[in-house]
Amino acid sequence: MQLRKVTAASAAVLALSLAATACGGDKKDDNGSSGGKKIAIGIKFDQPGLGQKTPQGYAGFDVDVATYVAKKLGYGSDQIEWKESKSADRETMLQRGDVQFIAATYSITPEREQKVDFAGPYLLAHQDVLLRADETAIKAPKDLNGKKLCSVSGSTSAQNLKAKLNLKTDLVTYPTYSACLSGLQSGAIDALTTDDSILAGYAAQAQFKGKFKLGNFKMTNENYGIGVKKGSDLKAKINTALESMVSDGSWAAAVKKNFGPADYKNEPAPKIGDVKS
Repeated sequence: MQLRKVTAASAAVLALSLAATACGGDKKDDNGSSGGKKIAIGIKFDQPGLGQKTPQGYAGFDVDVATYVAKKLGYGSDQIEWKESKSADRETMLQRGDVQFIAATYSITPEREQKVDFAGPYLLAHQDVLLRADETAIKAPKDLNGKKLCSVSGSTSAQNLKAKLNLKTDLVTYPTYSACLSGLQSGAIDALTTDDSILAGYAAQAQFKGKFKLGNFKMTNENYGIGVKKGSDLKAKINTALESMVSDGSWAAAVKKNFGPADYKNEPAPKIGDVKS
């Protein structure tokens, strides 16, 4: 009888131990590792060609880059927890530990580097304009003078053109890039402006094939980096993964896959730490 009591007590202790292990197994540390092998990654959910949530899953260049990096860190695609990282929330999400890293058209700037660290850059984009495919009057930035230029509400893209290039455009703001595209297609506006990578992503969608073209004006430099929590050793590990992605051809393949239909004239893969001003 005494033996049975001891055995029952031991079993109870073992059960409690296993339960505690199971409860704590999925807790992630700053380096993205966990007993449950899960990693949280921030991306955009609404940018075709870069980061988009679709009925089939998640797609885009940033998604492909993040998936490659996660694999090099020891995580399969089924072990990734994708989280929407809106522009205004990115620093807070990293500081709070909601995600281990963010790949979401995240331009490296001195102001942001005060709050988070960046691996990369992994893509050099430029501010550009999207035009109708049959547009012939707009061949250079100066040709935008007097034209109706669309940008998204709250964006600084159109203001950049006025401040840096002294262009006098008729600015029209819509709530979304999709609304700007509709206006461009109908002729209500003459051009849409934001990063060329974002524009290429929209233009590459099947329903817009052959309807738009990029100006290829390269009006500003946008160095996309992968954001990590300040002081995290993930930065060095991600940089190593990005170098591998370029050297084995996966980076070029991802560019062609996501931007090819828009005839996107991308810059060569940037060197790690080479941030163009």
